[in-house]
Amino acid sequence: MFGYVLVVLAIYVGIAGLLYVFQRNLQYFPDTERPSRQSVGAASMEEVDFATEDGLRLFAWYGAAEEGRPTLVFFHGNAGHLGGRAYKARRFLERGIGVLLVEYRGYGGNPGTPDEQGLYTDGRAALDWLTGKGVSPENMVLYGESLGSGVAVQMAYEKRGGALILETPFTSLPDVGQHHYFWLPVQWLVRDRFASKKKIGQIAIPTLILHGTADKTVPIKFGKALFELANQPKTLKVFDGGEHNDLYQHGAAETVVEFIFKTYPSTAVKGK
Repeated sequence: MFGYVLVVLAIYVGIAGLLYVFQRNLQYFPDTERPSRQSVGAASMEEVDFATEDGLRLFAWYGAAEEGRPTLVFFHGNAGHLGGRAYKARRFLERGIGVLLVEYRGYGGNPGTPDEQGLYTDGRAALDWLTGKGVSPENMVLYGESLGSGVAVQMAYEKRGGALILETPFTSLPDVGQHHYFWLPVQWLVRDRFASKKKIGQIAIPTLILHGTADKTVPIKFGKALFELANQPKTLKVFDGGEHNDLYQHGAAETVVEFIFKTYPSTAVKGK
C-alpha cells in the first residue's frame, strides 16, 4: 500500500513539474505566420512598426480616428494573431473611432517570445508610438480581450489611457488555472500571473466589462469578481449564452460603441 502511495505521489509531482516547466506552452498559442491585411478585410488599415525598450521591432495595424474622436488600442488574447481581430476593428473604424491593433512579440511573425513582462513592454511601446502620432492618453481607449485584458489593465494602472474595456477578463491567470486544474497547486506554479485583481481598484477611468454566461474558458464568475473590485464609473454587460469567442455575435460591438460615445459625448455625432 505504501509503495502504491509513493507511485501516485511521484506521478503527481511529475505532472506538477511538467506544468511548471512547460507552462508558457499552455498559456500562449501564437500564430507565427505574418498576416495579410487584404486577406482579412483590413486593407484600409496601415501597417506600422515600433521599437520596444528591449530592442525588438514589432508591427501593428493602425486606422486613424476621425477628427476629435478617440482611438481604441486593442490587445488581443493568447491565441492566433491580430489578423483574427480585424473584423472587430472594422466595426469601430466604420464609426470614426480610431483603432490600433497591437501585435505582441512572438505573434504574427514578430521576433521574440511572449511572457508577461514582455507583453507589458510591447503595450508600452505601442502606446508610446500612438502618442507620437499626436493621440493623447486621455483619448486612448484601452481594450483587452481575454489574456489581453491583463495587458490593458496594466496599461491603465500605469495611467496610459482614458477609458478601459475588458472582454472576457479574469482576476488573475493563476485563478483561472486553478479553476481548470483544481487538483494541482496552480497558484504556486504560475509565473506569468497577470494579476488584474490587484490593480483594478487603483484605476480611476470609465470601465466596461463584457462577459458571456456560457464562457467555459474564463467563466463569468471571474469577470464579475473583477467588476466588483473596479471603481466607478463602471459597467458590466452580460451576454446570455455568450461564450468565450462569440460575444460580437451577441452584440458586443454595439455595446462598445455606445460606451465610447457615452464616455466621449462630443464624438457621438448624429448619423455616425
